[in-house]
Amino acid sequence: MRKKNELRSVVDRTALIKPGDILSFSTIRNEKIRLSYFLRYYRNMGVNHFFFVDNDSDDGSREFLADQPDVSVWTTKHSYKRSRFGVDWLNHLQMKYAHGHWSLVVDVDEFLVFPFCDSRSISALTDWLDASSVKSFSATLLDMYPKGRIDAVPYRSGQDPFEIASWFDSGNYTYKKNSQYGNLWIQGGPRARCFFPDAPDRAPALNKIPLVKWDKKYAYKSSSHMLLPRGLNLVYDEWGGEKASGCLMHAKFLDTFGSKASEELQRKQHYANSHEYKAYAANLAKDPDLWCKWSEKFINWRQLEILGLMSKGNWA
Repeated sequence: MRKKNELRSVVDRTALIKPGDILSFSTIRNEKIRLSYFLRYYRNMGVNHFFFVDNDSDDGSREFLADQPDVSVWTTKHSYKRSRFGVDWLNHLQMKYAHGHWSLVVDVDEFLVFPFCDSRSISALTDWLDASSVKSFSATLLDMYPKGRIDAVPYRSGQDPFEIASWFDSGNYTYKKNSQYGNLWIQGGPRARCFFPDAPDRAPALNKIPLVKWDKKYAYKSSSHMLLPRGLNLVYDEWGGEKASGCLMHAKFLDTFGSKASEELQRKQHYANSHEYKAYAANLAKDPDLWCKWSEKFINWRQLEILGLMSKGNWA
């Protein structure tokens, strides 16, 4: 609640929001090159209004977003780390504006893929979730990467990043239950394989619950990995069945990654004294190629379902 005082409104178009609109929430810093495609992707998917917290960008991100007709923007110079990595800022905005709406919390390099997304909008998914009395929808973070050096092909603003980063790890994922909050904790993929080979338990978490029918009494506890109340984290079937789930295709590993990692390592605003970015810097200096002989090229959501990375559950 105190962290809301760190936000200053740049442009507020929330008066345009209608009942039933699907809302998106993101925190950014210096991401202008990614914003055009991000907005186009989620507009096409059916998101109606976008909320951004800009953490003191100096690359024109804030100005670009302020010109978009379906975007509201807040800015802050305060510490990303001390806001629990942006969670406090977004929790405040969701508490104030998202009550009764389906709320999608994603970074600008995360792209939701869900069952039938090639023929159905996100509102078709949320209508089915409403009819099934389901309040939260999970997605595994799927790290995508190119074949060859990640800095070999330059990314252009507005480009589909998966034209470049079209490969992923189809296996090597571990799952365990968090006994305190009830969520699944998922690790693995190329970041565990390449950056934490000797300490895979220190690899980043890949479990996300990005889509929630929001209530002003809800709150994210840690990024979009887990929520309060704890019941929102039960997005899996403990008795052998399957619940519908998706994937967040993660376009982190483009040619822009090296400079971004260097900046974040200097800022020291990330989890656990930025140990993740220290691992990135050390390993990319040796070999900036994440592809291996077990890598698989992305085709469509059905491929991900066959591999067990997502499920349509009983949604037909």
